[in-house]
Amino acid sequence: MQRTISIKLCTIQEQNIALTRLQTEFNKACNQIVPIAAENRCWNRVALHHLTYHKIRTTTSLGAQMTCNAIRTVCDALKVLKIKKTDNVPVINFKPHSSIHFDKRTYSLKENTISLYTLSGRISVRMILGEFQQQYLKQGIPKEAELICRDKIWFFNLVLDIPDVQPIVSSDKILGVDLGESILAVTSSGKLFGGGKLRHERDCALALRRRLQSNGSKSAKQLLKKISGKEARHIAQVNHEISKAIVKEAIDTNCGIIAMEKLTNIRKRIKANKRVRSRLHGWAWAQLQTFVHYKAQSNGLKFILVNPAYTSKTCAECRQIGSRQKHRFVCKICGIQRHSDLNASYNIRRIAASADAVTGTVNYPHVATIVNC
Repeated sequence: MQRTISIKLCTIQEQNIALTRLQTEFNKACNQIVPIAAENRCWNRVALHHLTYHKIRTTTSLGAQMTCNAIRTVCDALKVLKIKKTDNVPVINFKPHSSIHFDKRTYSLKENTISLYTLSGRISVRMILGEFQQQYLKQGIPKEAELICRDKIWFFNLVLDIPDVQPIVSSDKILGVDLGESILAVTSSGKLFGGGKLRHERDCALALRRRLQSNGSKSAKQLLKKISGKEARHIAQVNHEISKAIVKEAIDTNCGIIAMEKLTNIRKRIKANKRVRSRLHGWAWAQLQTFVHYKAQSNGLKFILVNPAYTSKTCAECRQIGSRQKHRFVCKICGIQRHSDLNASYNIRRIAASADAVTGTVNYPHVATIVNC
């Protein structure tokens, strides 16, 4: 499995200048590659290399390998968009302060220093390593990396290949997890993670941004810059805490598999007023799932996604469509009454346990019995 660690670099002024020049030139090269890729509808790395390599070498100061890295960066950015044959290729823009892609030919590690490629030659920079980074560096094999600058401080985000760990739980028991807004997560073991406080904090942050943006004064812009990213960092912290608790719950209940909903294109299906849409579109469900996924892998647990259709409306006992009002689910067939999100987590667990976990049947049509006359 792969893990990414963020390493803080201790740079001097000359090194800052060299890295800034490289960052500007690298993203300039990426912006020159984008129109060619869009015109030829090409985001295959080898094909795009033949189309752009010589031009980039002659119009920029990048070396051979860093030019290849720029081509790879553009290809990866276009592949993420999943452009269909009938769609127009969007022209993406790389800002001067965007990250720089490094591979094993453009950097090397030695004890507490790192050697980085720059336009004026290699530089050796001291790394600030904590116990977390040192532990992963000892057991992992360094791969590719991204160099970024945040608040005038350089960080080297390094990908490591780490051996798979032995499963803590060897059971095939499944823990179903349903995600929501008022209740952030509900496990099939009966544990609920409330989200009312976080929703209130996000509403307050949204109202503050709107007031400052409508004000438009210099002090308002300064405050907007000051609070920029604060909400995202807080949500990430909450998601880390919840994902850690979910994995712990799976271990405590002897569950070797964690099942969650596949929420692809969920934002396209949301039907609500503008205020609710703006709140839901900024909700970090995918981030929470990502955190649960890698934390589960770190503990040797399996992680799967299931089809979420009708999981909130289907009775987990008799599998018939019931009635849901907010957090209350009632089945008129078998008379079951329980928390709607808890009922959904039971359905997620059941679907994951079926033969086809991803596309298991979640709506059960009434089939008439044929009687031979």
